[in-house]
Amino acid sequence: MTDEIRKFIQYMKEVRRTSENTVVSYERDLKKLNQYFAGQGIQKVEQITATGLNSYILFLEKQGRKPATISRNIASLKAFFQYLQNDGYLKQNIAGELKAPRVEKKMPAVLSEEETFRLLEQAKGSSPKELRDRAMLELLYATGIRVSELVSLKLSDINLQMEYITCSDGGKERIIPFGSAAKQAVEQYLKKGRSCLLAKDDSIYLFTNCSGQAMSRQGFWKLVKSYGKKAGITGELTPHTLRHSFAVHLVSNGADIRSVQEMLGHADVSTTQMYAQIGQNKIREVYAKAHPREKKGLMH
Repeated sequence: MTDEIRKFIQYMKEVRRTSENTVVSYERDLKKLNQYFAGQGIQKVEQITATGLNSYILFLEKQGRKPATISRNIASLKAFFQYLQNDGYLKQNIAGELKAPRVEKKMPAVLSEEETFRLLEQAKGSSPKELRDRAMLELLYATGIRVSELVSLKLSDINLQMEYITCSDGGKERIIPFGSAAKQAVEQYLKKGRSCLLAKDDSIYLFTNCSGQAMSRQGFWKLVKSYGKKAGITGELTPHTLRHSFAVHLVSNGADIRSVQEMLGHADVSTTQMYAQIGQNKIREVYAKAHPREKKGLMH
């Protein structure tokens, strides 16, 4: 099955232009599937049955995998076996009837505007690292891009004069504007910070680590955690929290859903609409706490 998985991953990358994160998930899920069936003495993909796939899903459930993880695995299996059918490896997609468990949608954690500004203020020093950190945080909050997109940005992807970045995800390109705060932070980093971080050779990447190499997702995740601690933020905080906060703050301040969808790079507007719901929930909380009649309990 290893060869079929390799060809499928290559197809998703080169033909379907699927995003890097999705490809990584497919590959990880299918390697686990291969390992499971290899343990049962099944080496060839044509030996797998629909009953066998159901048994695999039950195996994942018994391992205590979360519904969201199982749903993602089922999506990977359906895509893989559909590819095998389309390419003539199999006569039918034996994963087609798999039923994903119901996943309760958890509203993402978001920062208040005050918490966000407090976080951004933590990287206020003048060292090359702090200038880089400030630029990364400001640009992430200004554009709402994914952390994988942030660390993959090249120098050629940013237009400081026109204040926009060009983002590529799975071959799809989108233009995202940013404002004066992010522009100023990036300019300071480029003038006084970046050259100090680079080693002997230059880099095509906008943001580099202290060794002159491209920043990693893990490296940026650690610095966000560190600055969050300094800012006194006790709730959940990851680079994705800033992406969620970007969207909620835009919607709460009057941005239309379609524009936010385009900036975030969501294929389906329904994914973006949850940010409007979060904004409404926040408004209700503020109302309940601030309205005189609510505070006095006269409306109950």
